[in-house]
Amino acid sequence: MKIGLFIPCYIDQFYPRVGIATHQLLVKLGCDVHYVREQTCCGQPLANSGYEDSSRSCANRFINNFSDFDFTVTPSGSCAYHVRHHYDFIQQTSDVVHVRNSTLELTEFIVDVLKKPLPKVTFPHKVGLHSGCHGLRGLRLAAASETKESAFNKVEELLNAVDGLELVYPERLDECCGFGGTFSVKEEKVSVAMGNDRIHGFLEKDVAYITSADMSCLMHLDGLIRRQGLLVQVVHVAEILNESVYGAS
Repeated sequence: MKIGLFIPCYIDQFYPRVGIATHQLLVKLGCDVHYVREQTCCGQPLANSGYEDSSRSCANRFINNFSDFDFTVTPSGSCAYHVRHHYDFIQQTSDVVHVRNSTLELTEFIVDVLKKPLPKVTFPHKVGLHSGCHGLRGLRLAAASETKESAFNKVEELLNAVDGLELVYPERLDECCGFGGTFSVKEEKVSVAMGNDRIHGFLEKDVAYITSADMSCLMHLDGLIRRQGLLVQVVHVAEILNESVYGAS
């Protein structure tokens, strides 16, 4: 399989280590991975803010960049969701349909497509798992508590295979962290309150790290953690699975 690696804007600018970990992990799993240098934003921030038409050029560029790949893989549930479910505003050519159907978030690609064991990984720490809203209720990476369905969690499935990792959840299992993209700008106080509630829910469980498949959620939590000098770190699931968490031992 020929894989196109899509690295979202905020990861490229603020957390490049997550993009590197994603690439390295896919290579370890035997994938033929390609990074398209011409890639830019998928257009999600514009579209979600009500400027869908202004994001048309971003969407068309995304299709042009990734139409030749069997799958497009990204370490971001929100970007994958936007491409799969919101690209209906551009002309539905065969390339558009192909890219929309084949754009996957990293953990769902590993679990649903590769279906192969991970390389042996050790991470001897207590880790809290946050399920981002787009991944949880959009991509269905896990069962949402309000659906009353049988439990499943693709991210948890991968983390449970990591030696030494103790996975825990906050009391309120799948509550939003308060980021919500531009919501955190427009409703700053509400966003901060939600983020602090989420962080303290994990601190009550005495975790050393908070992880997620969405770096945007972790970016929001990381800002609140650093401003308050709290003794917990955020780390993308790709970094754990790639055994490349900075400063961890």
